[in-house]
Amino acid sequence: MHDIVTIGDAMITFNPVNKGPMRFVHQFERRVGGAELNVAIGCARLGLNVGWISCLGNDEFGKHILHFIKGEGIDTSQIQFAENIPTSLNFKEIMEDGSGRTFYYRKPSPTSLLTAETLPYDYLGAAKVFHISGVFAALDSKNVDLLLHATLEAKKQGALISFDPNIRLKLWASKDEMKMQLLKFLPLTDILLIGEEEADLLLHEKNPDRIFQLLSNENISWIVIKQAERGCVCYWNGKKYIGNPENPGTVVDTVGAGDGFASGFLYGIINKLSIDETLRVANSIGAMVVSVSGDNEGLPLLEDVQARLGIAERIER
Repeated sequence: MHDIVTIGDAMITFNPVNKGPMRFVHQFERRVGGAELNVAIGCARLGLNVGWISCLGNDEFGKHILHFIKGEGIDTSQIQFAENIPTSLNFKEIMEDGSGRTFYYRKPSPTSLLTAETLPYDYLGAAKVFHISGVFAALDSKNVDLLLHATLEAKKQGALISFDPNIRLKLWASKDEMKMQLLKFLPLTDILLIGEEEADLLLHEKNPDRIFQLLSNENISWIVIKQAERGCVCYWNGKKYIGNPENPGTVVDTVGAGDGFASGFLYGIINKLSIDETLRVANSIGAMVVSVSGDNEGLPLLEDVQARLGIAERIER
């Protein structure tokens, strides 16, 4: 049994050597990225047993990603290869303050070959948690139905469903389309990891208490509202918990912080940490990620989190 299984598209990410508008940057470093894959990597580095379902281009970039994932200790048995669709790419623009933009070249994605009929449902159902993201839903018009079908089957077999809306408006036809499709996942969700800006887009609300009230009929066990540098708020069993922010030091690159937070939160849930400790681990990892450039280069090993928080005896598996 895997602790975590997720599904999504992986990309070769070209990170700028210099900061500033991309049109003035002449050199880039090749790295590996992808929202769902980042969560898988973050969980694997924390010692969780992780599986990933995807399809890569049958090209040099796809082979590079496969070797990279194997090196992280993630199960790659459910990765397919597409003969006629290249591996997805993106180019990042990073400004001096750590903010940035992403330019995608991933439509069509190799994952467009994945279908609801061919998904490994036994593999999904054997996981403790099935983690999904709105990024994969946005890549192809059929992916929403594919994810809904996969989520229903995984839930029937006992997996908890973790959902990060992870809204990338560039990938959606419109805001209305994004909202209509992503709201379909809330009734199936056990763990909701949502940023307050995303909550505003989906629910037209930023206030955590009112977000909780709006979602009170959805039977979501854990509702987590991420508030970036202000920490987070979590509602569990009707009780409100405040996750105080962790000091990141110098912010270098904000990309991947939410994925790091998700990996820390899922680690805490799977290992039955208290909510307070779970939020502290998640916020700590988010802070660690933004201090390093790259999608997943800043995702820490468990020993790094233990050293930062000084609570090794309480968060060991």
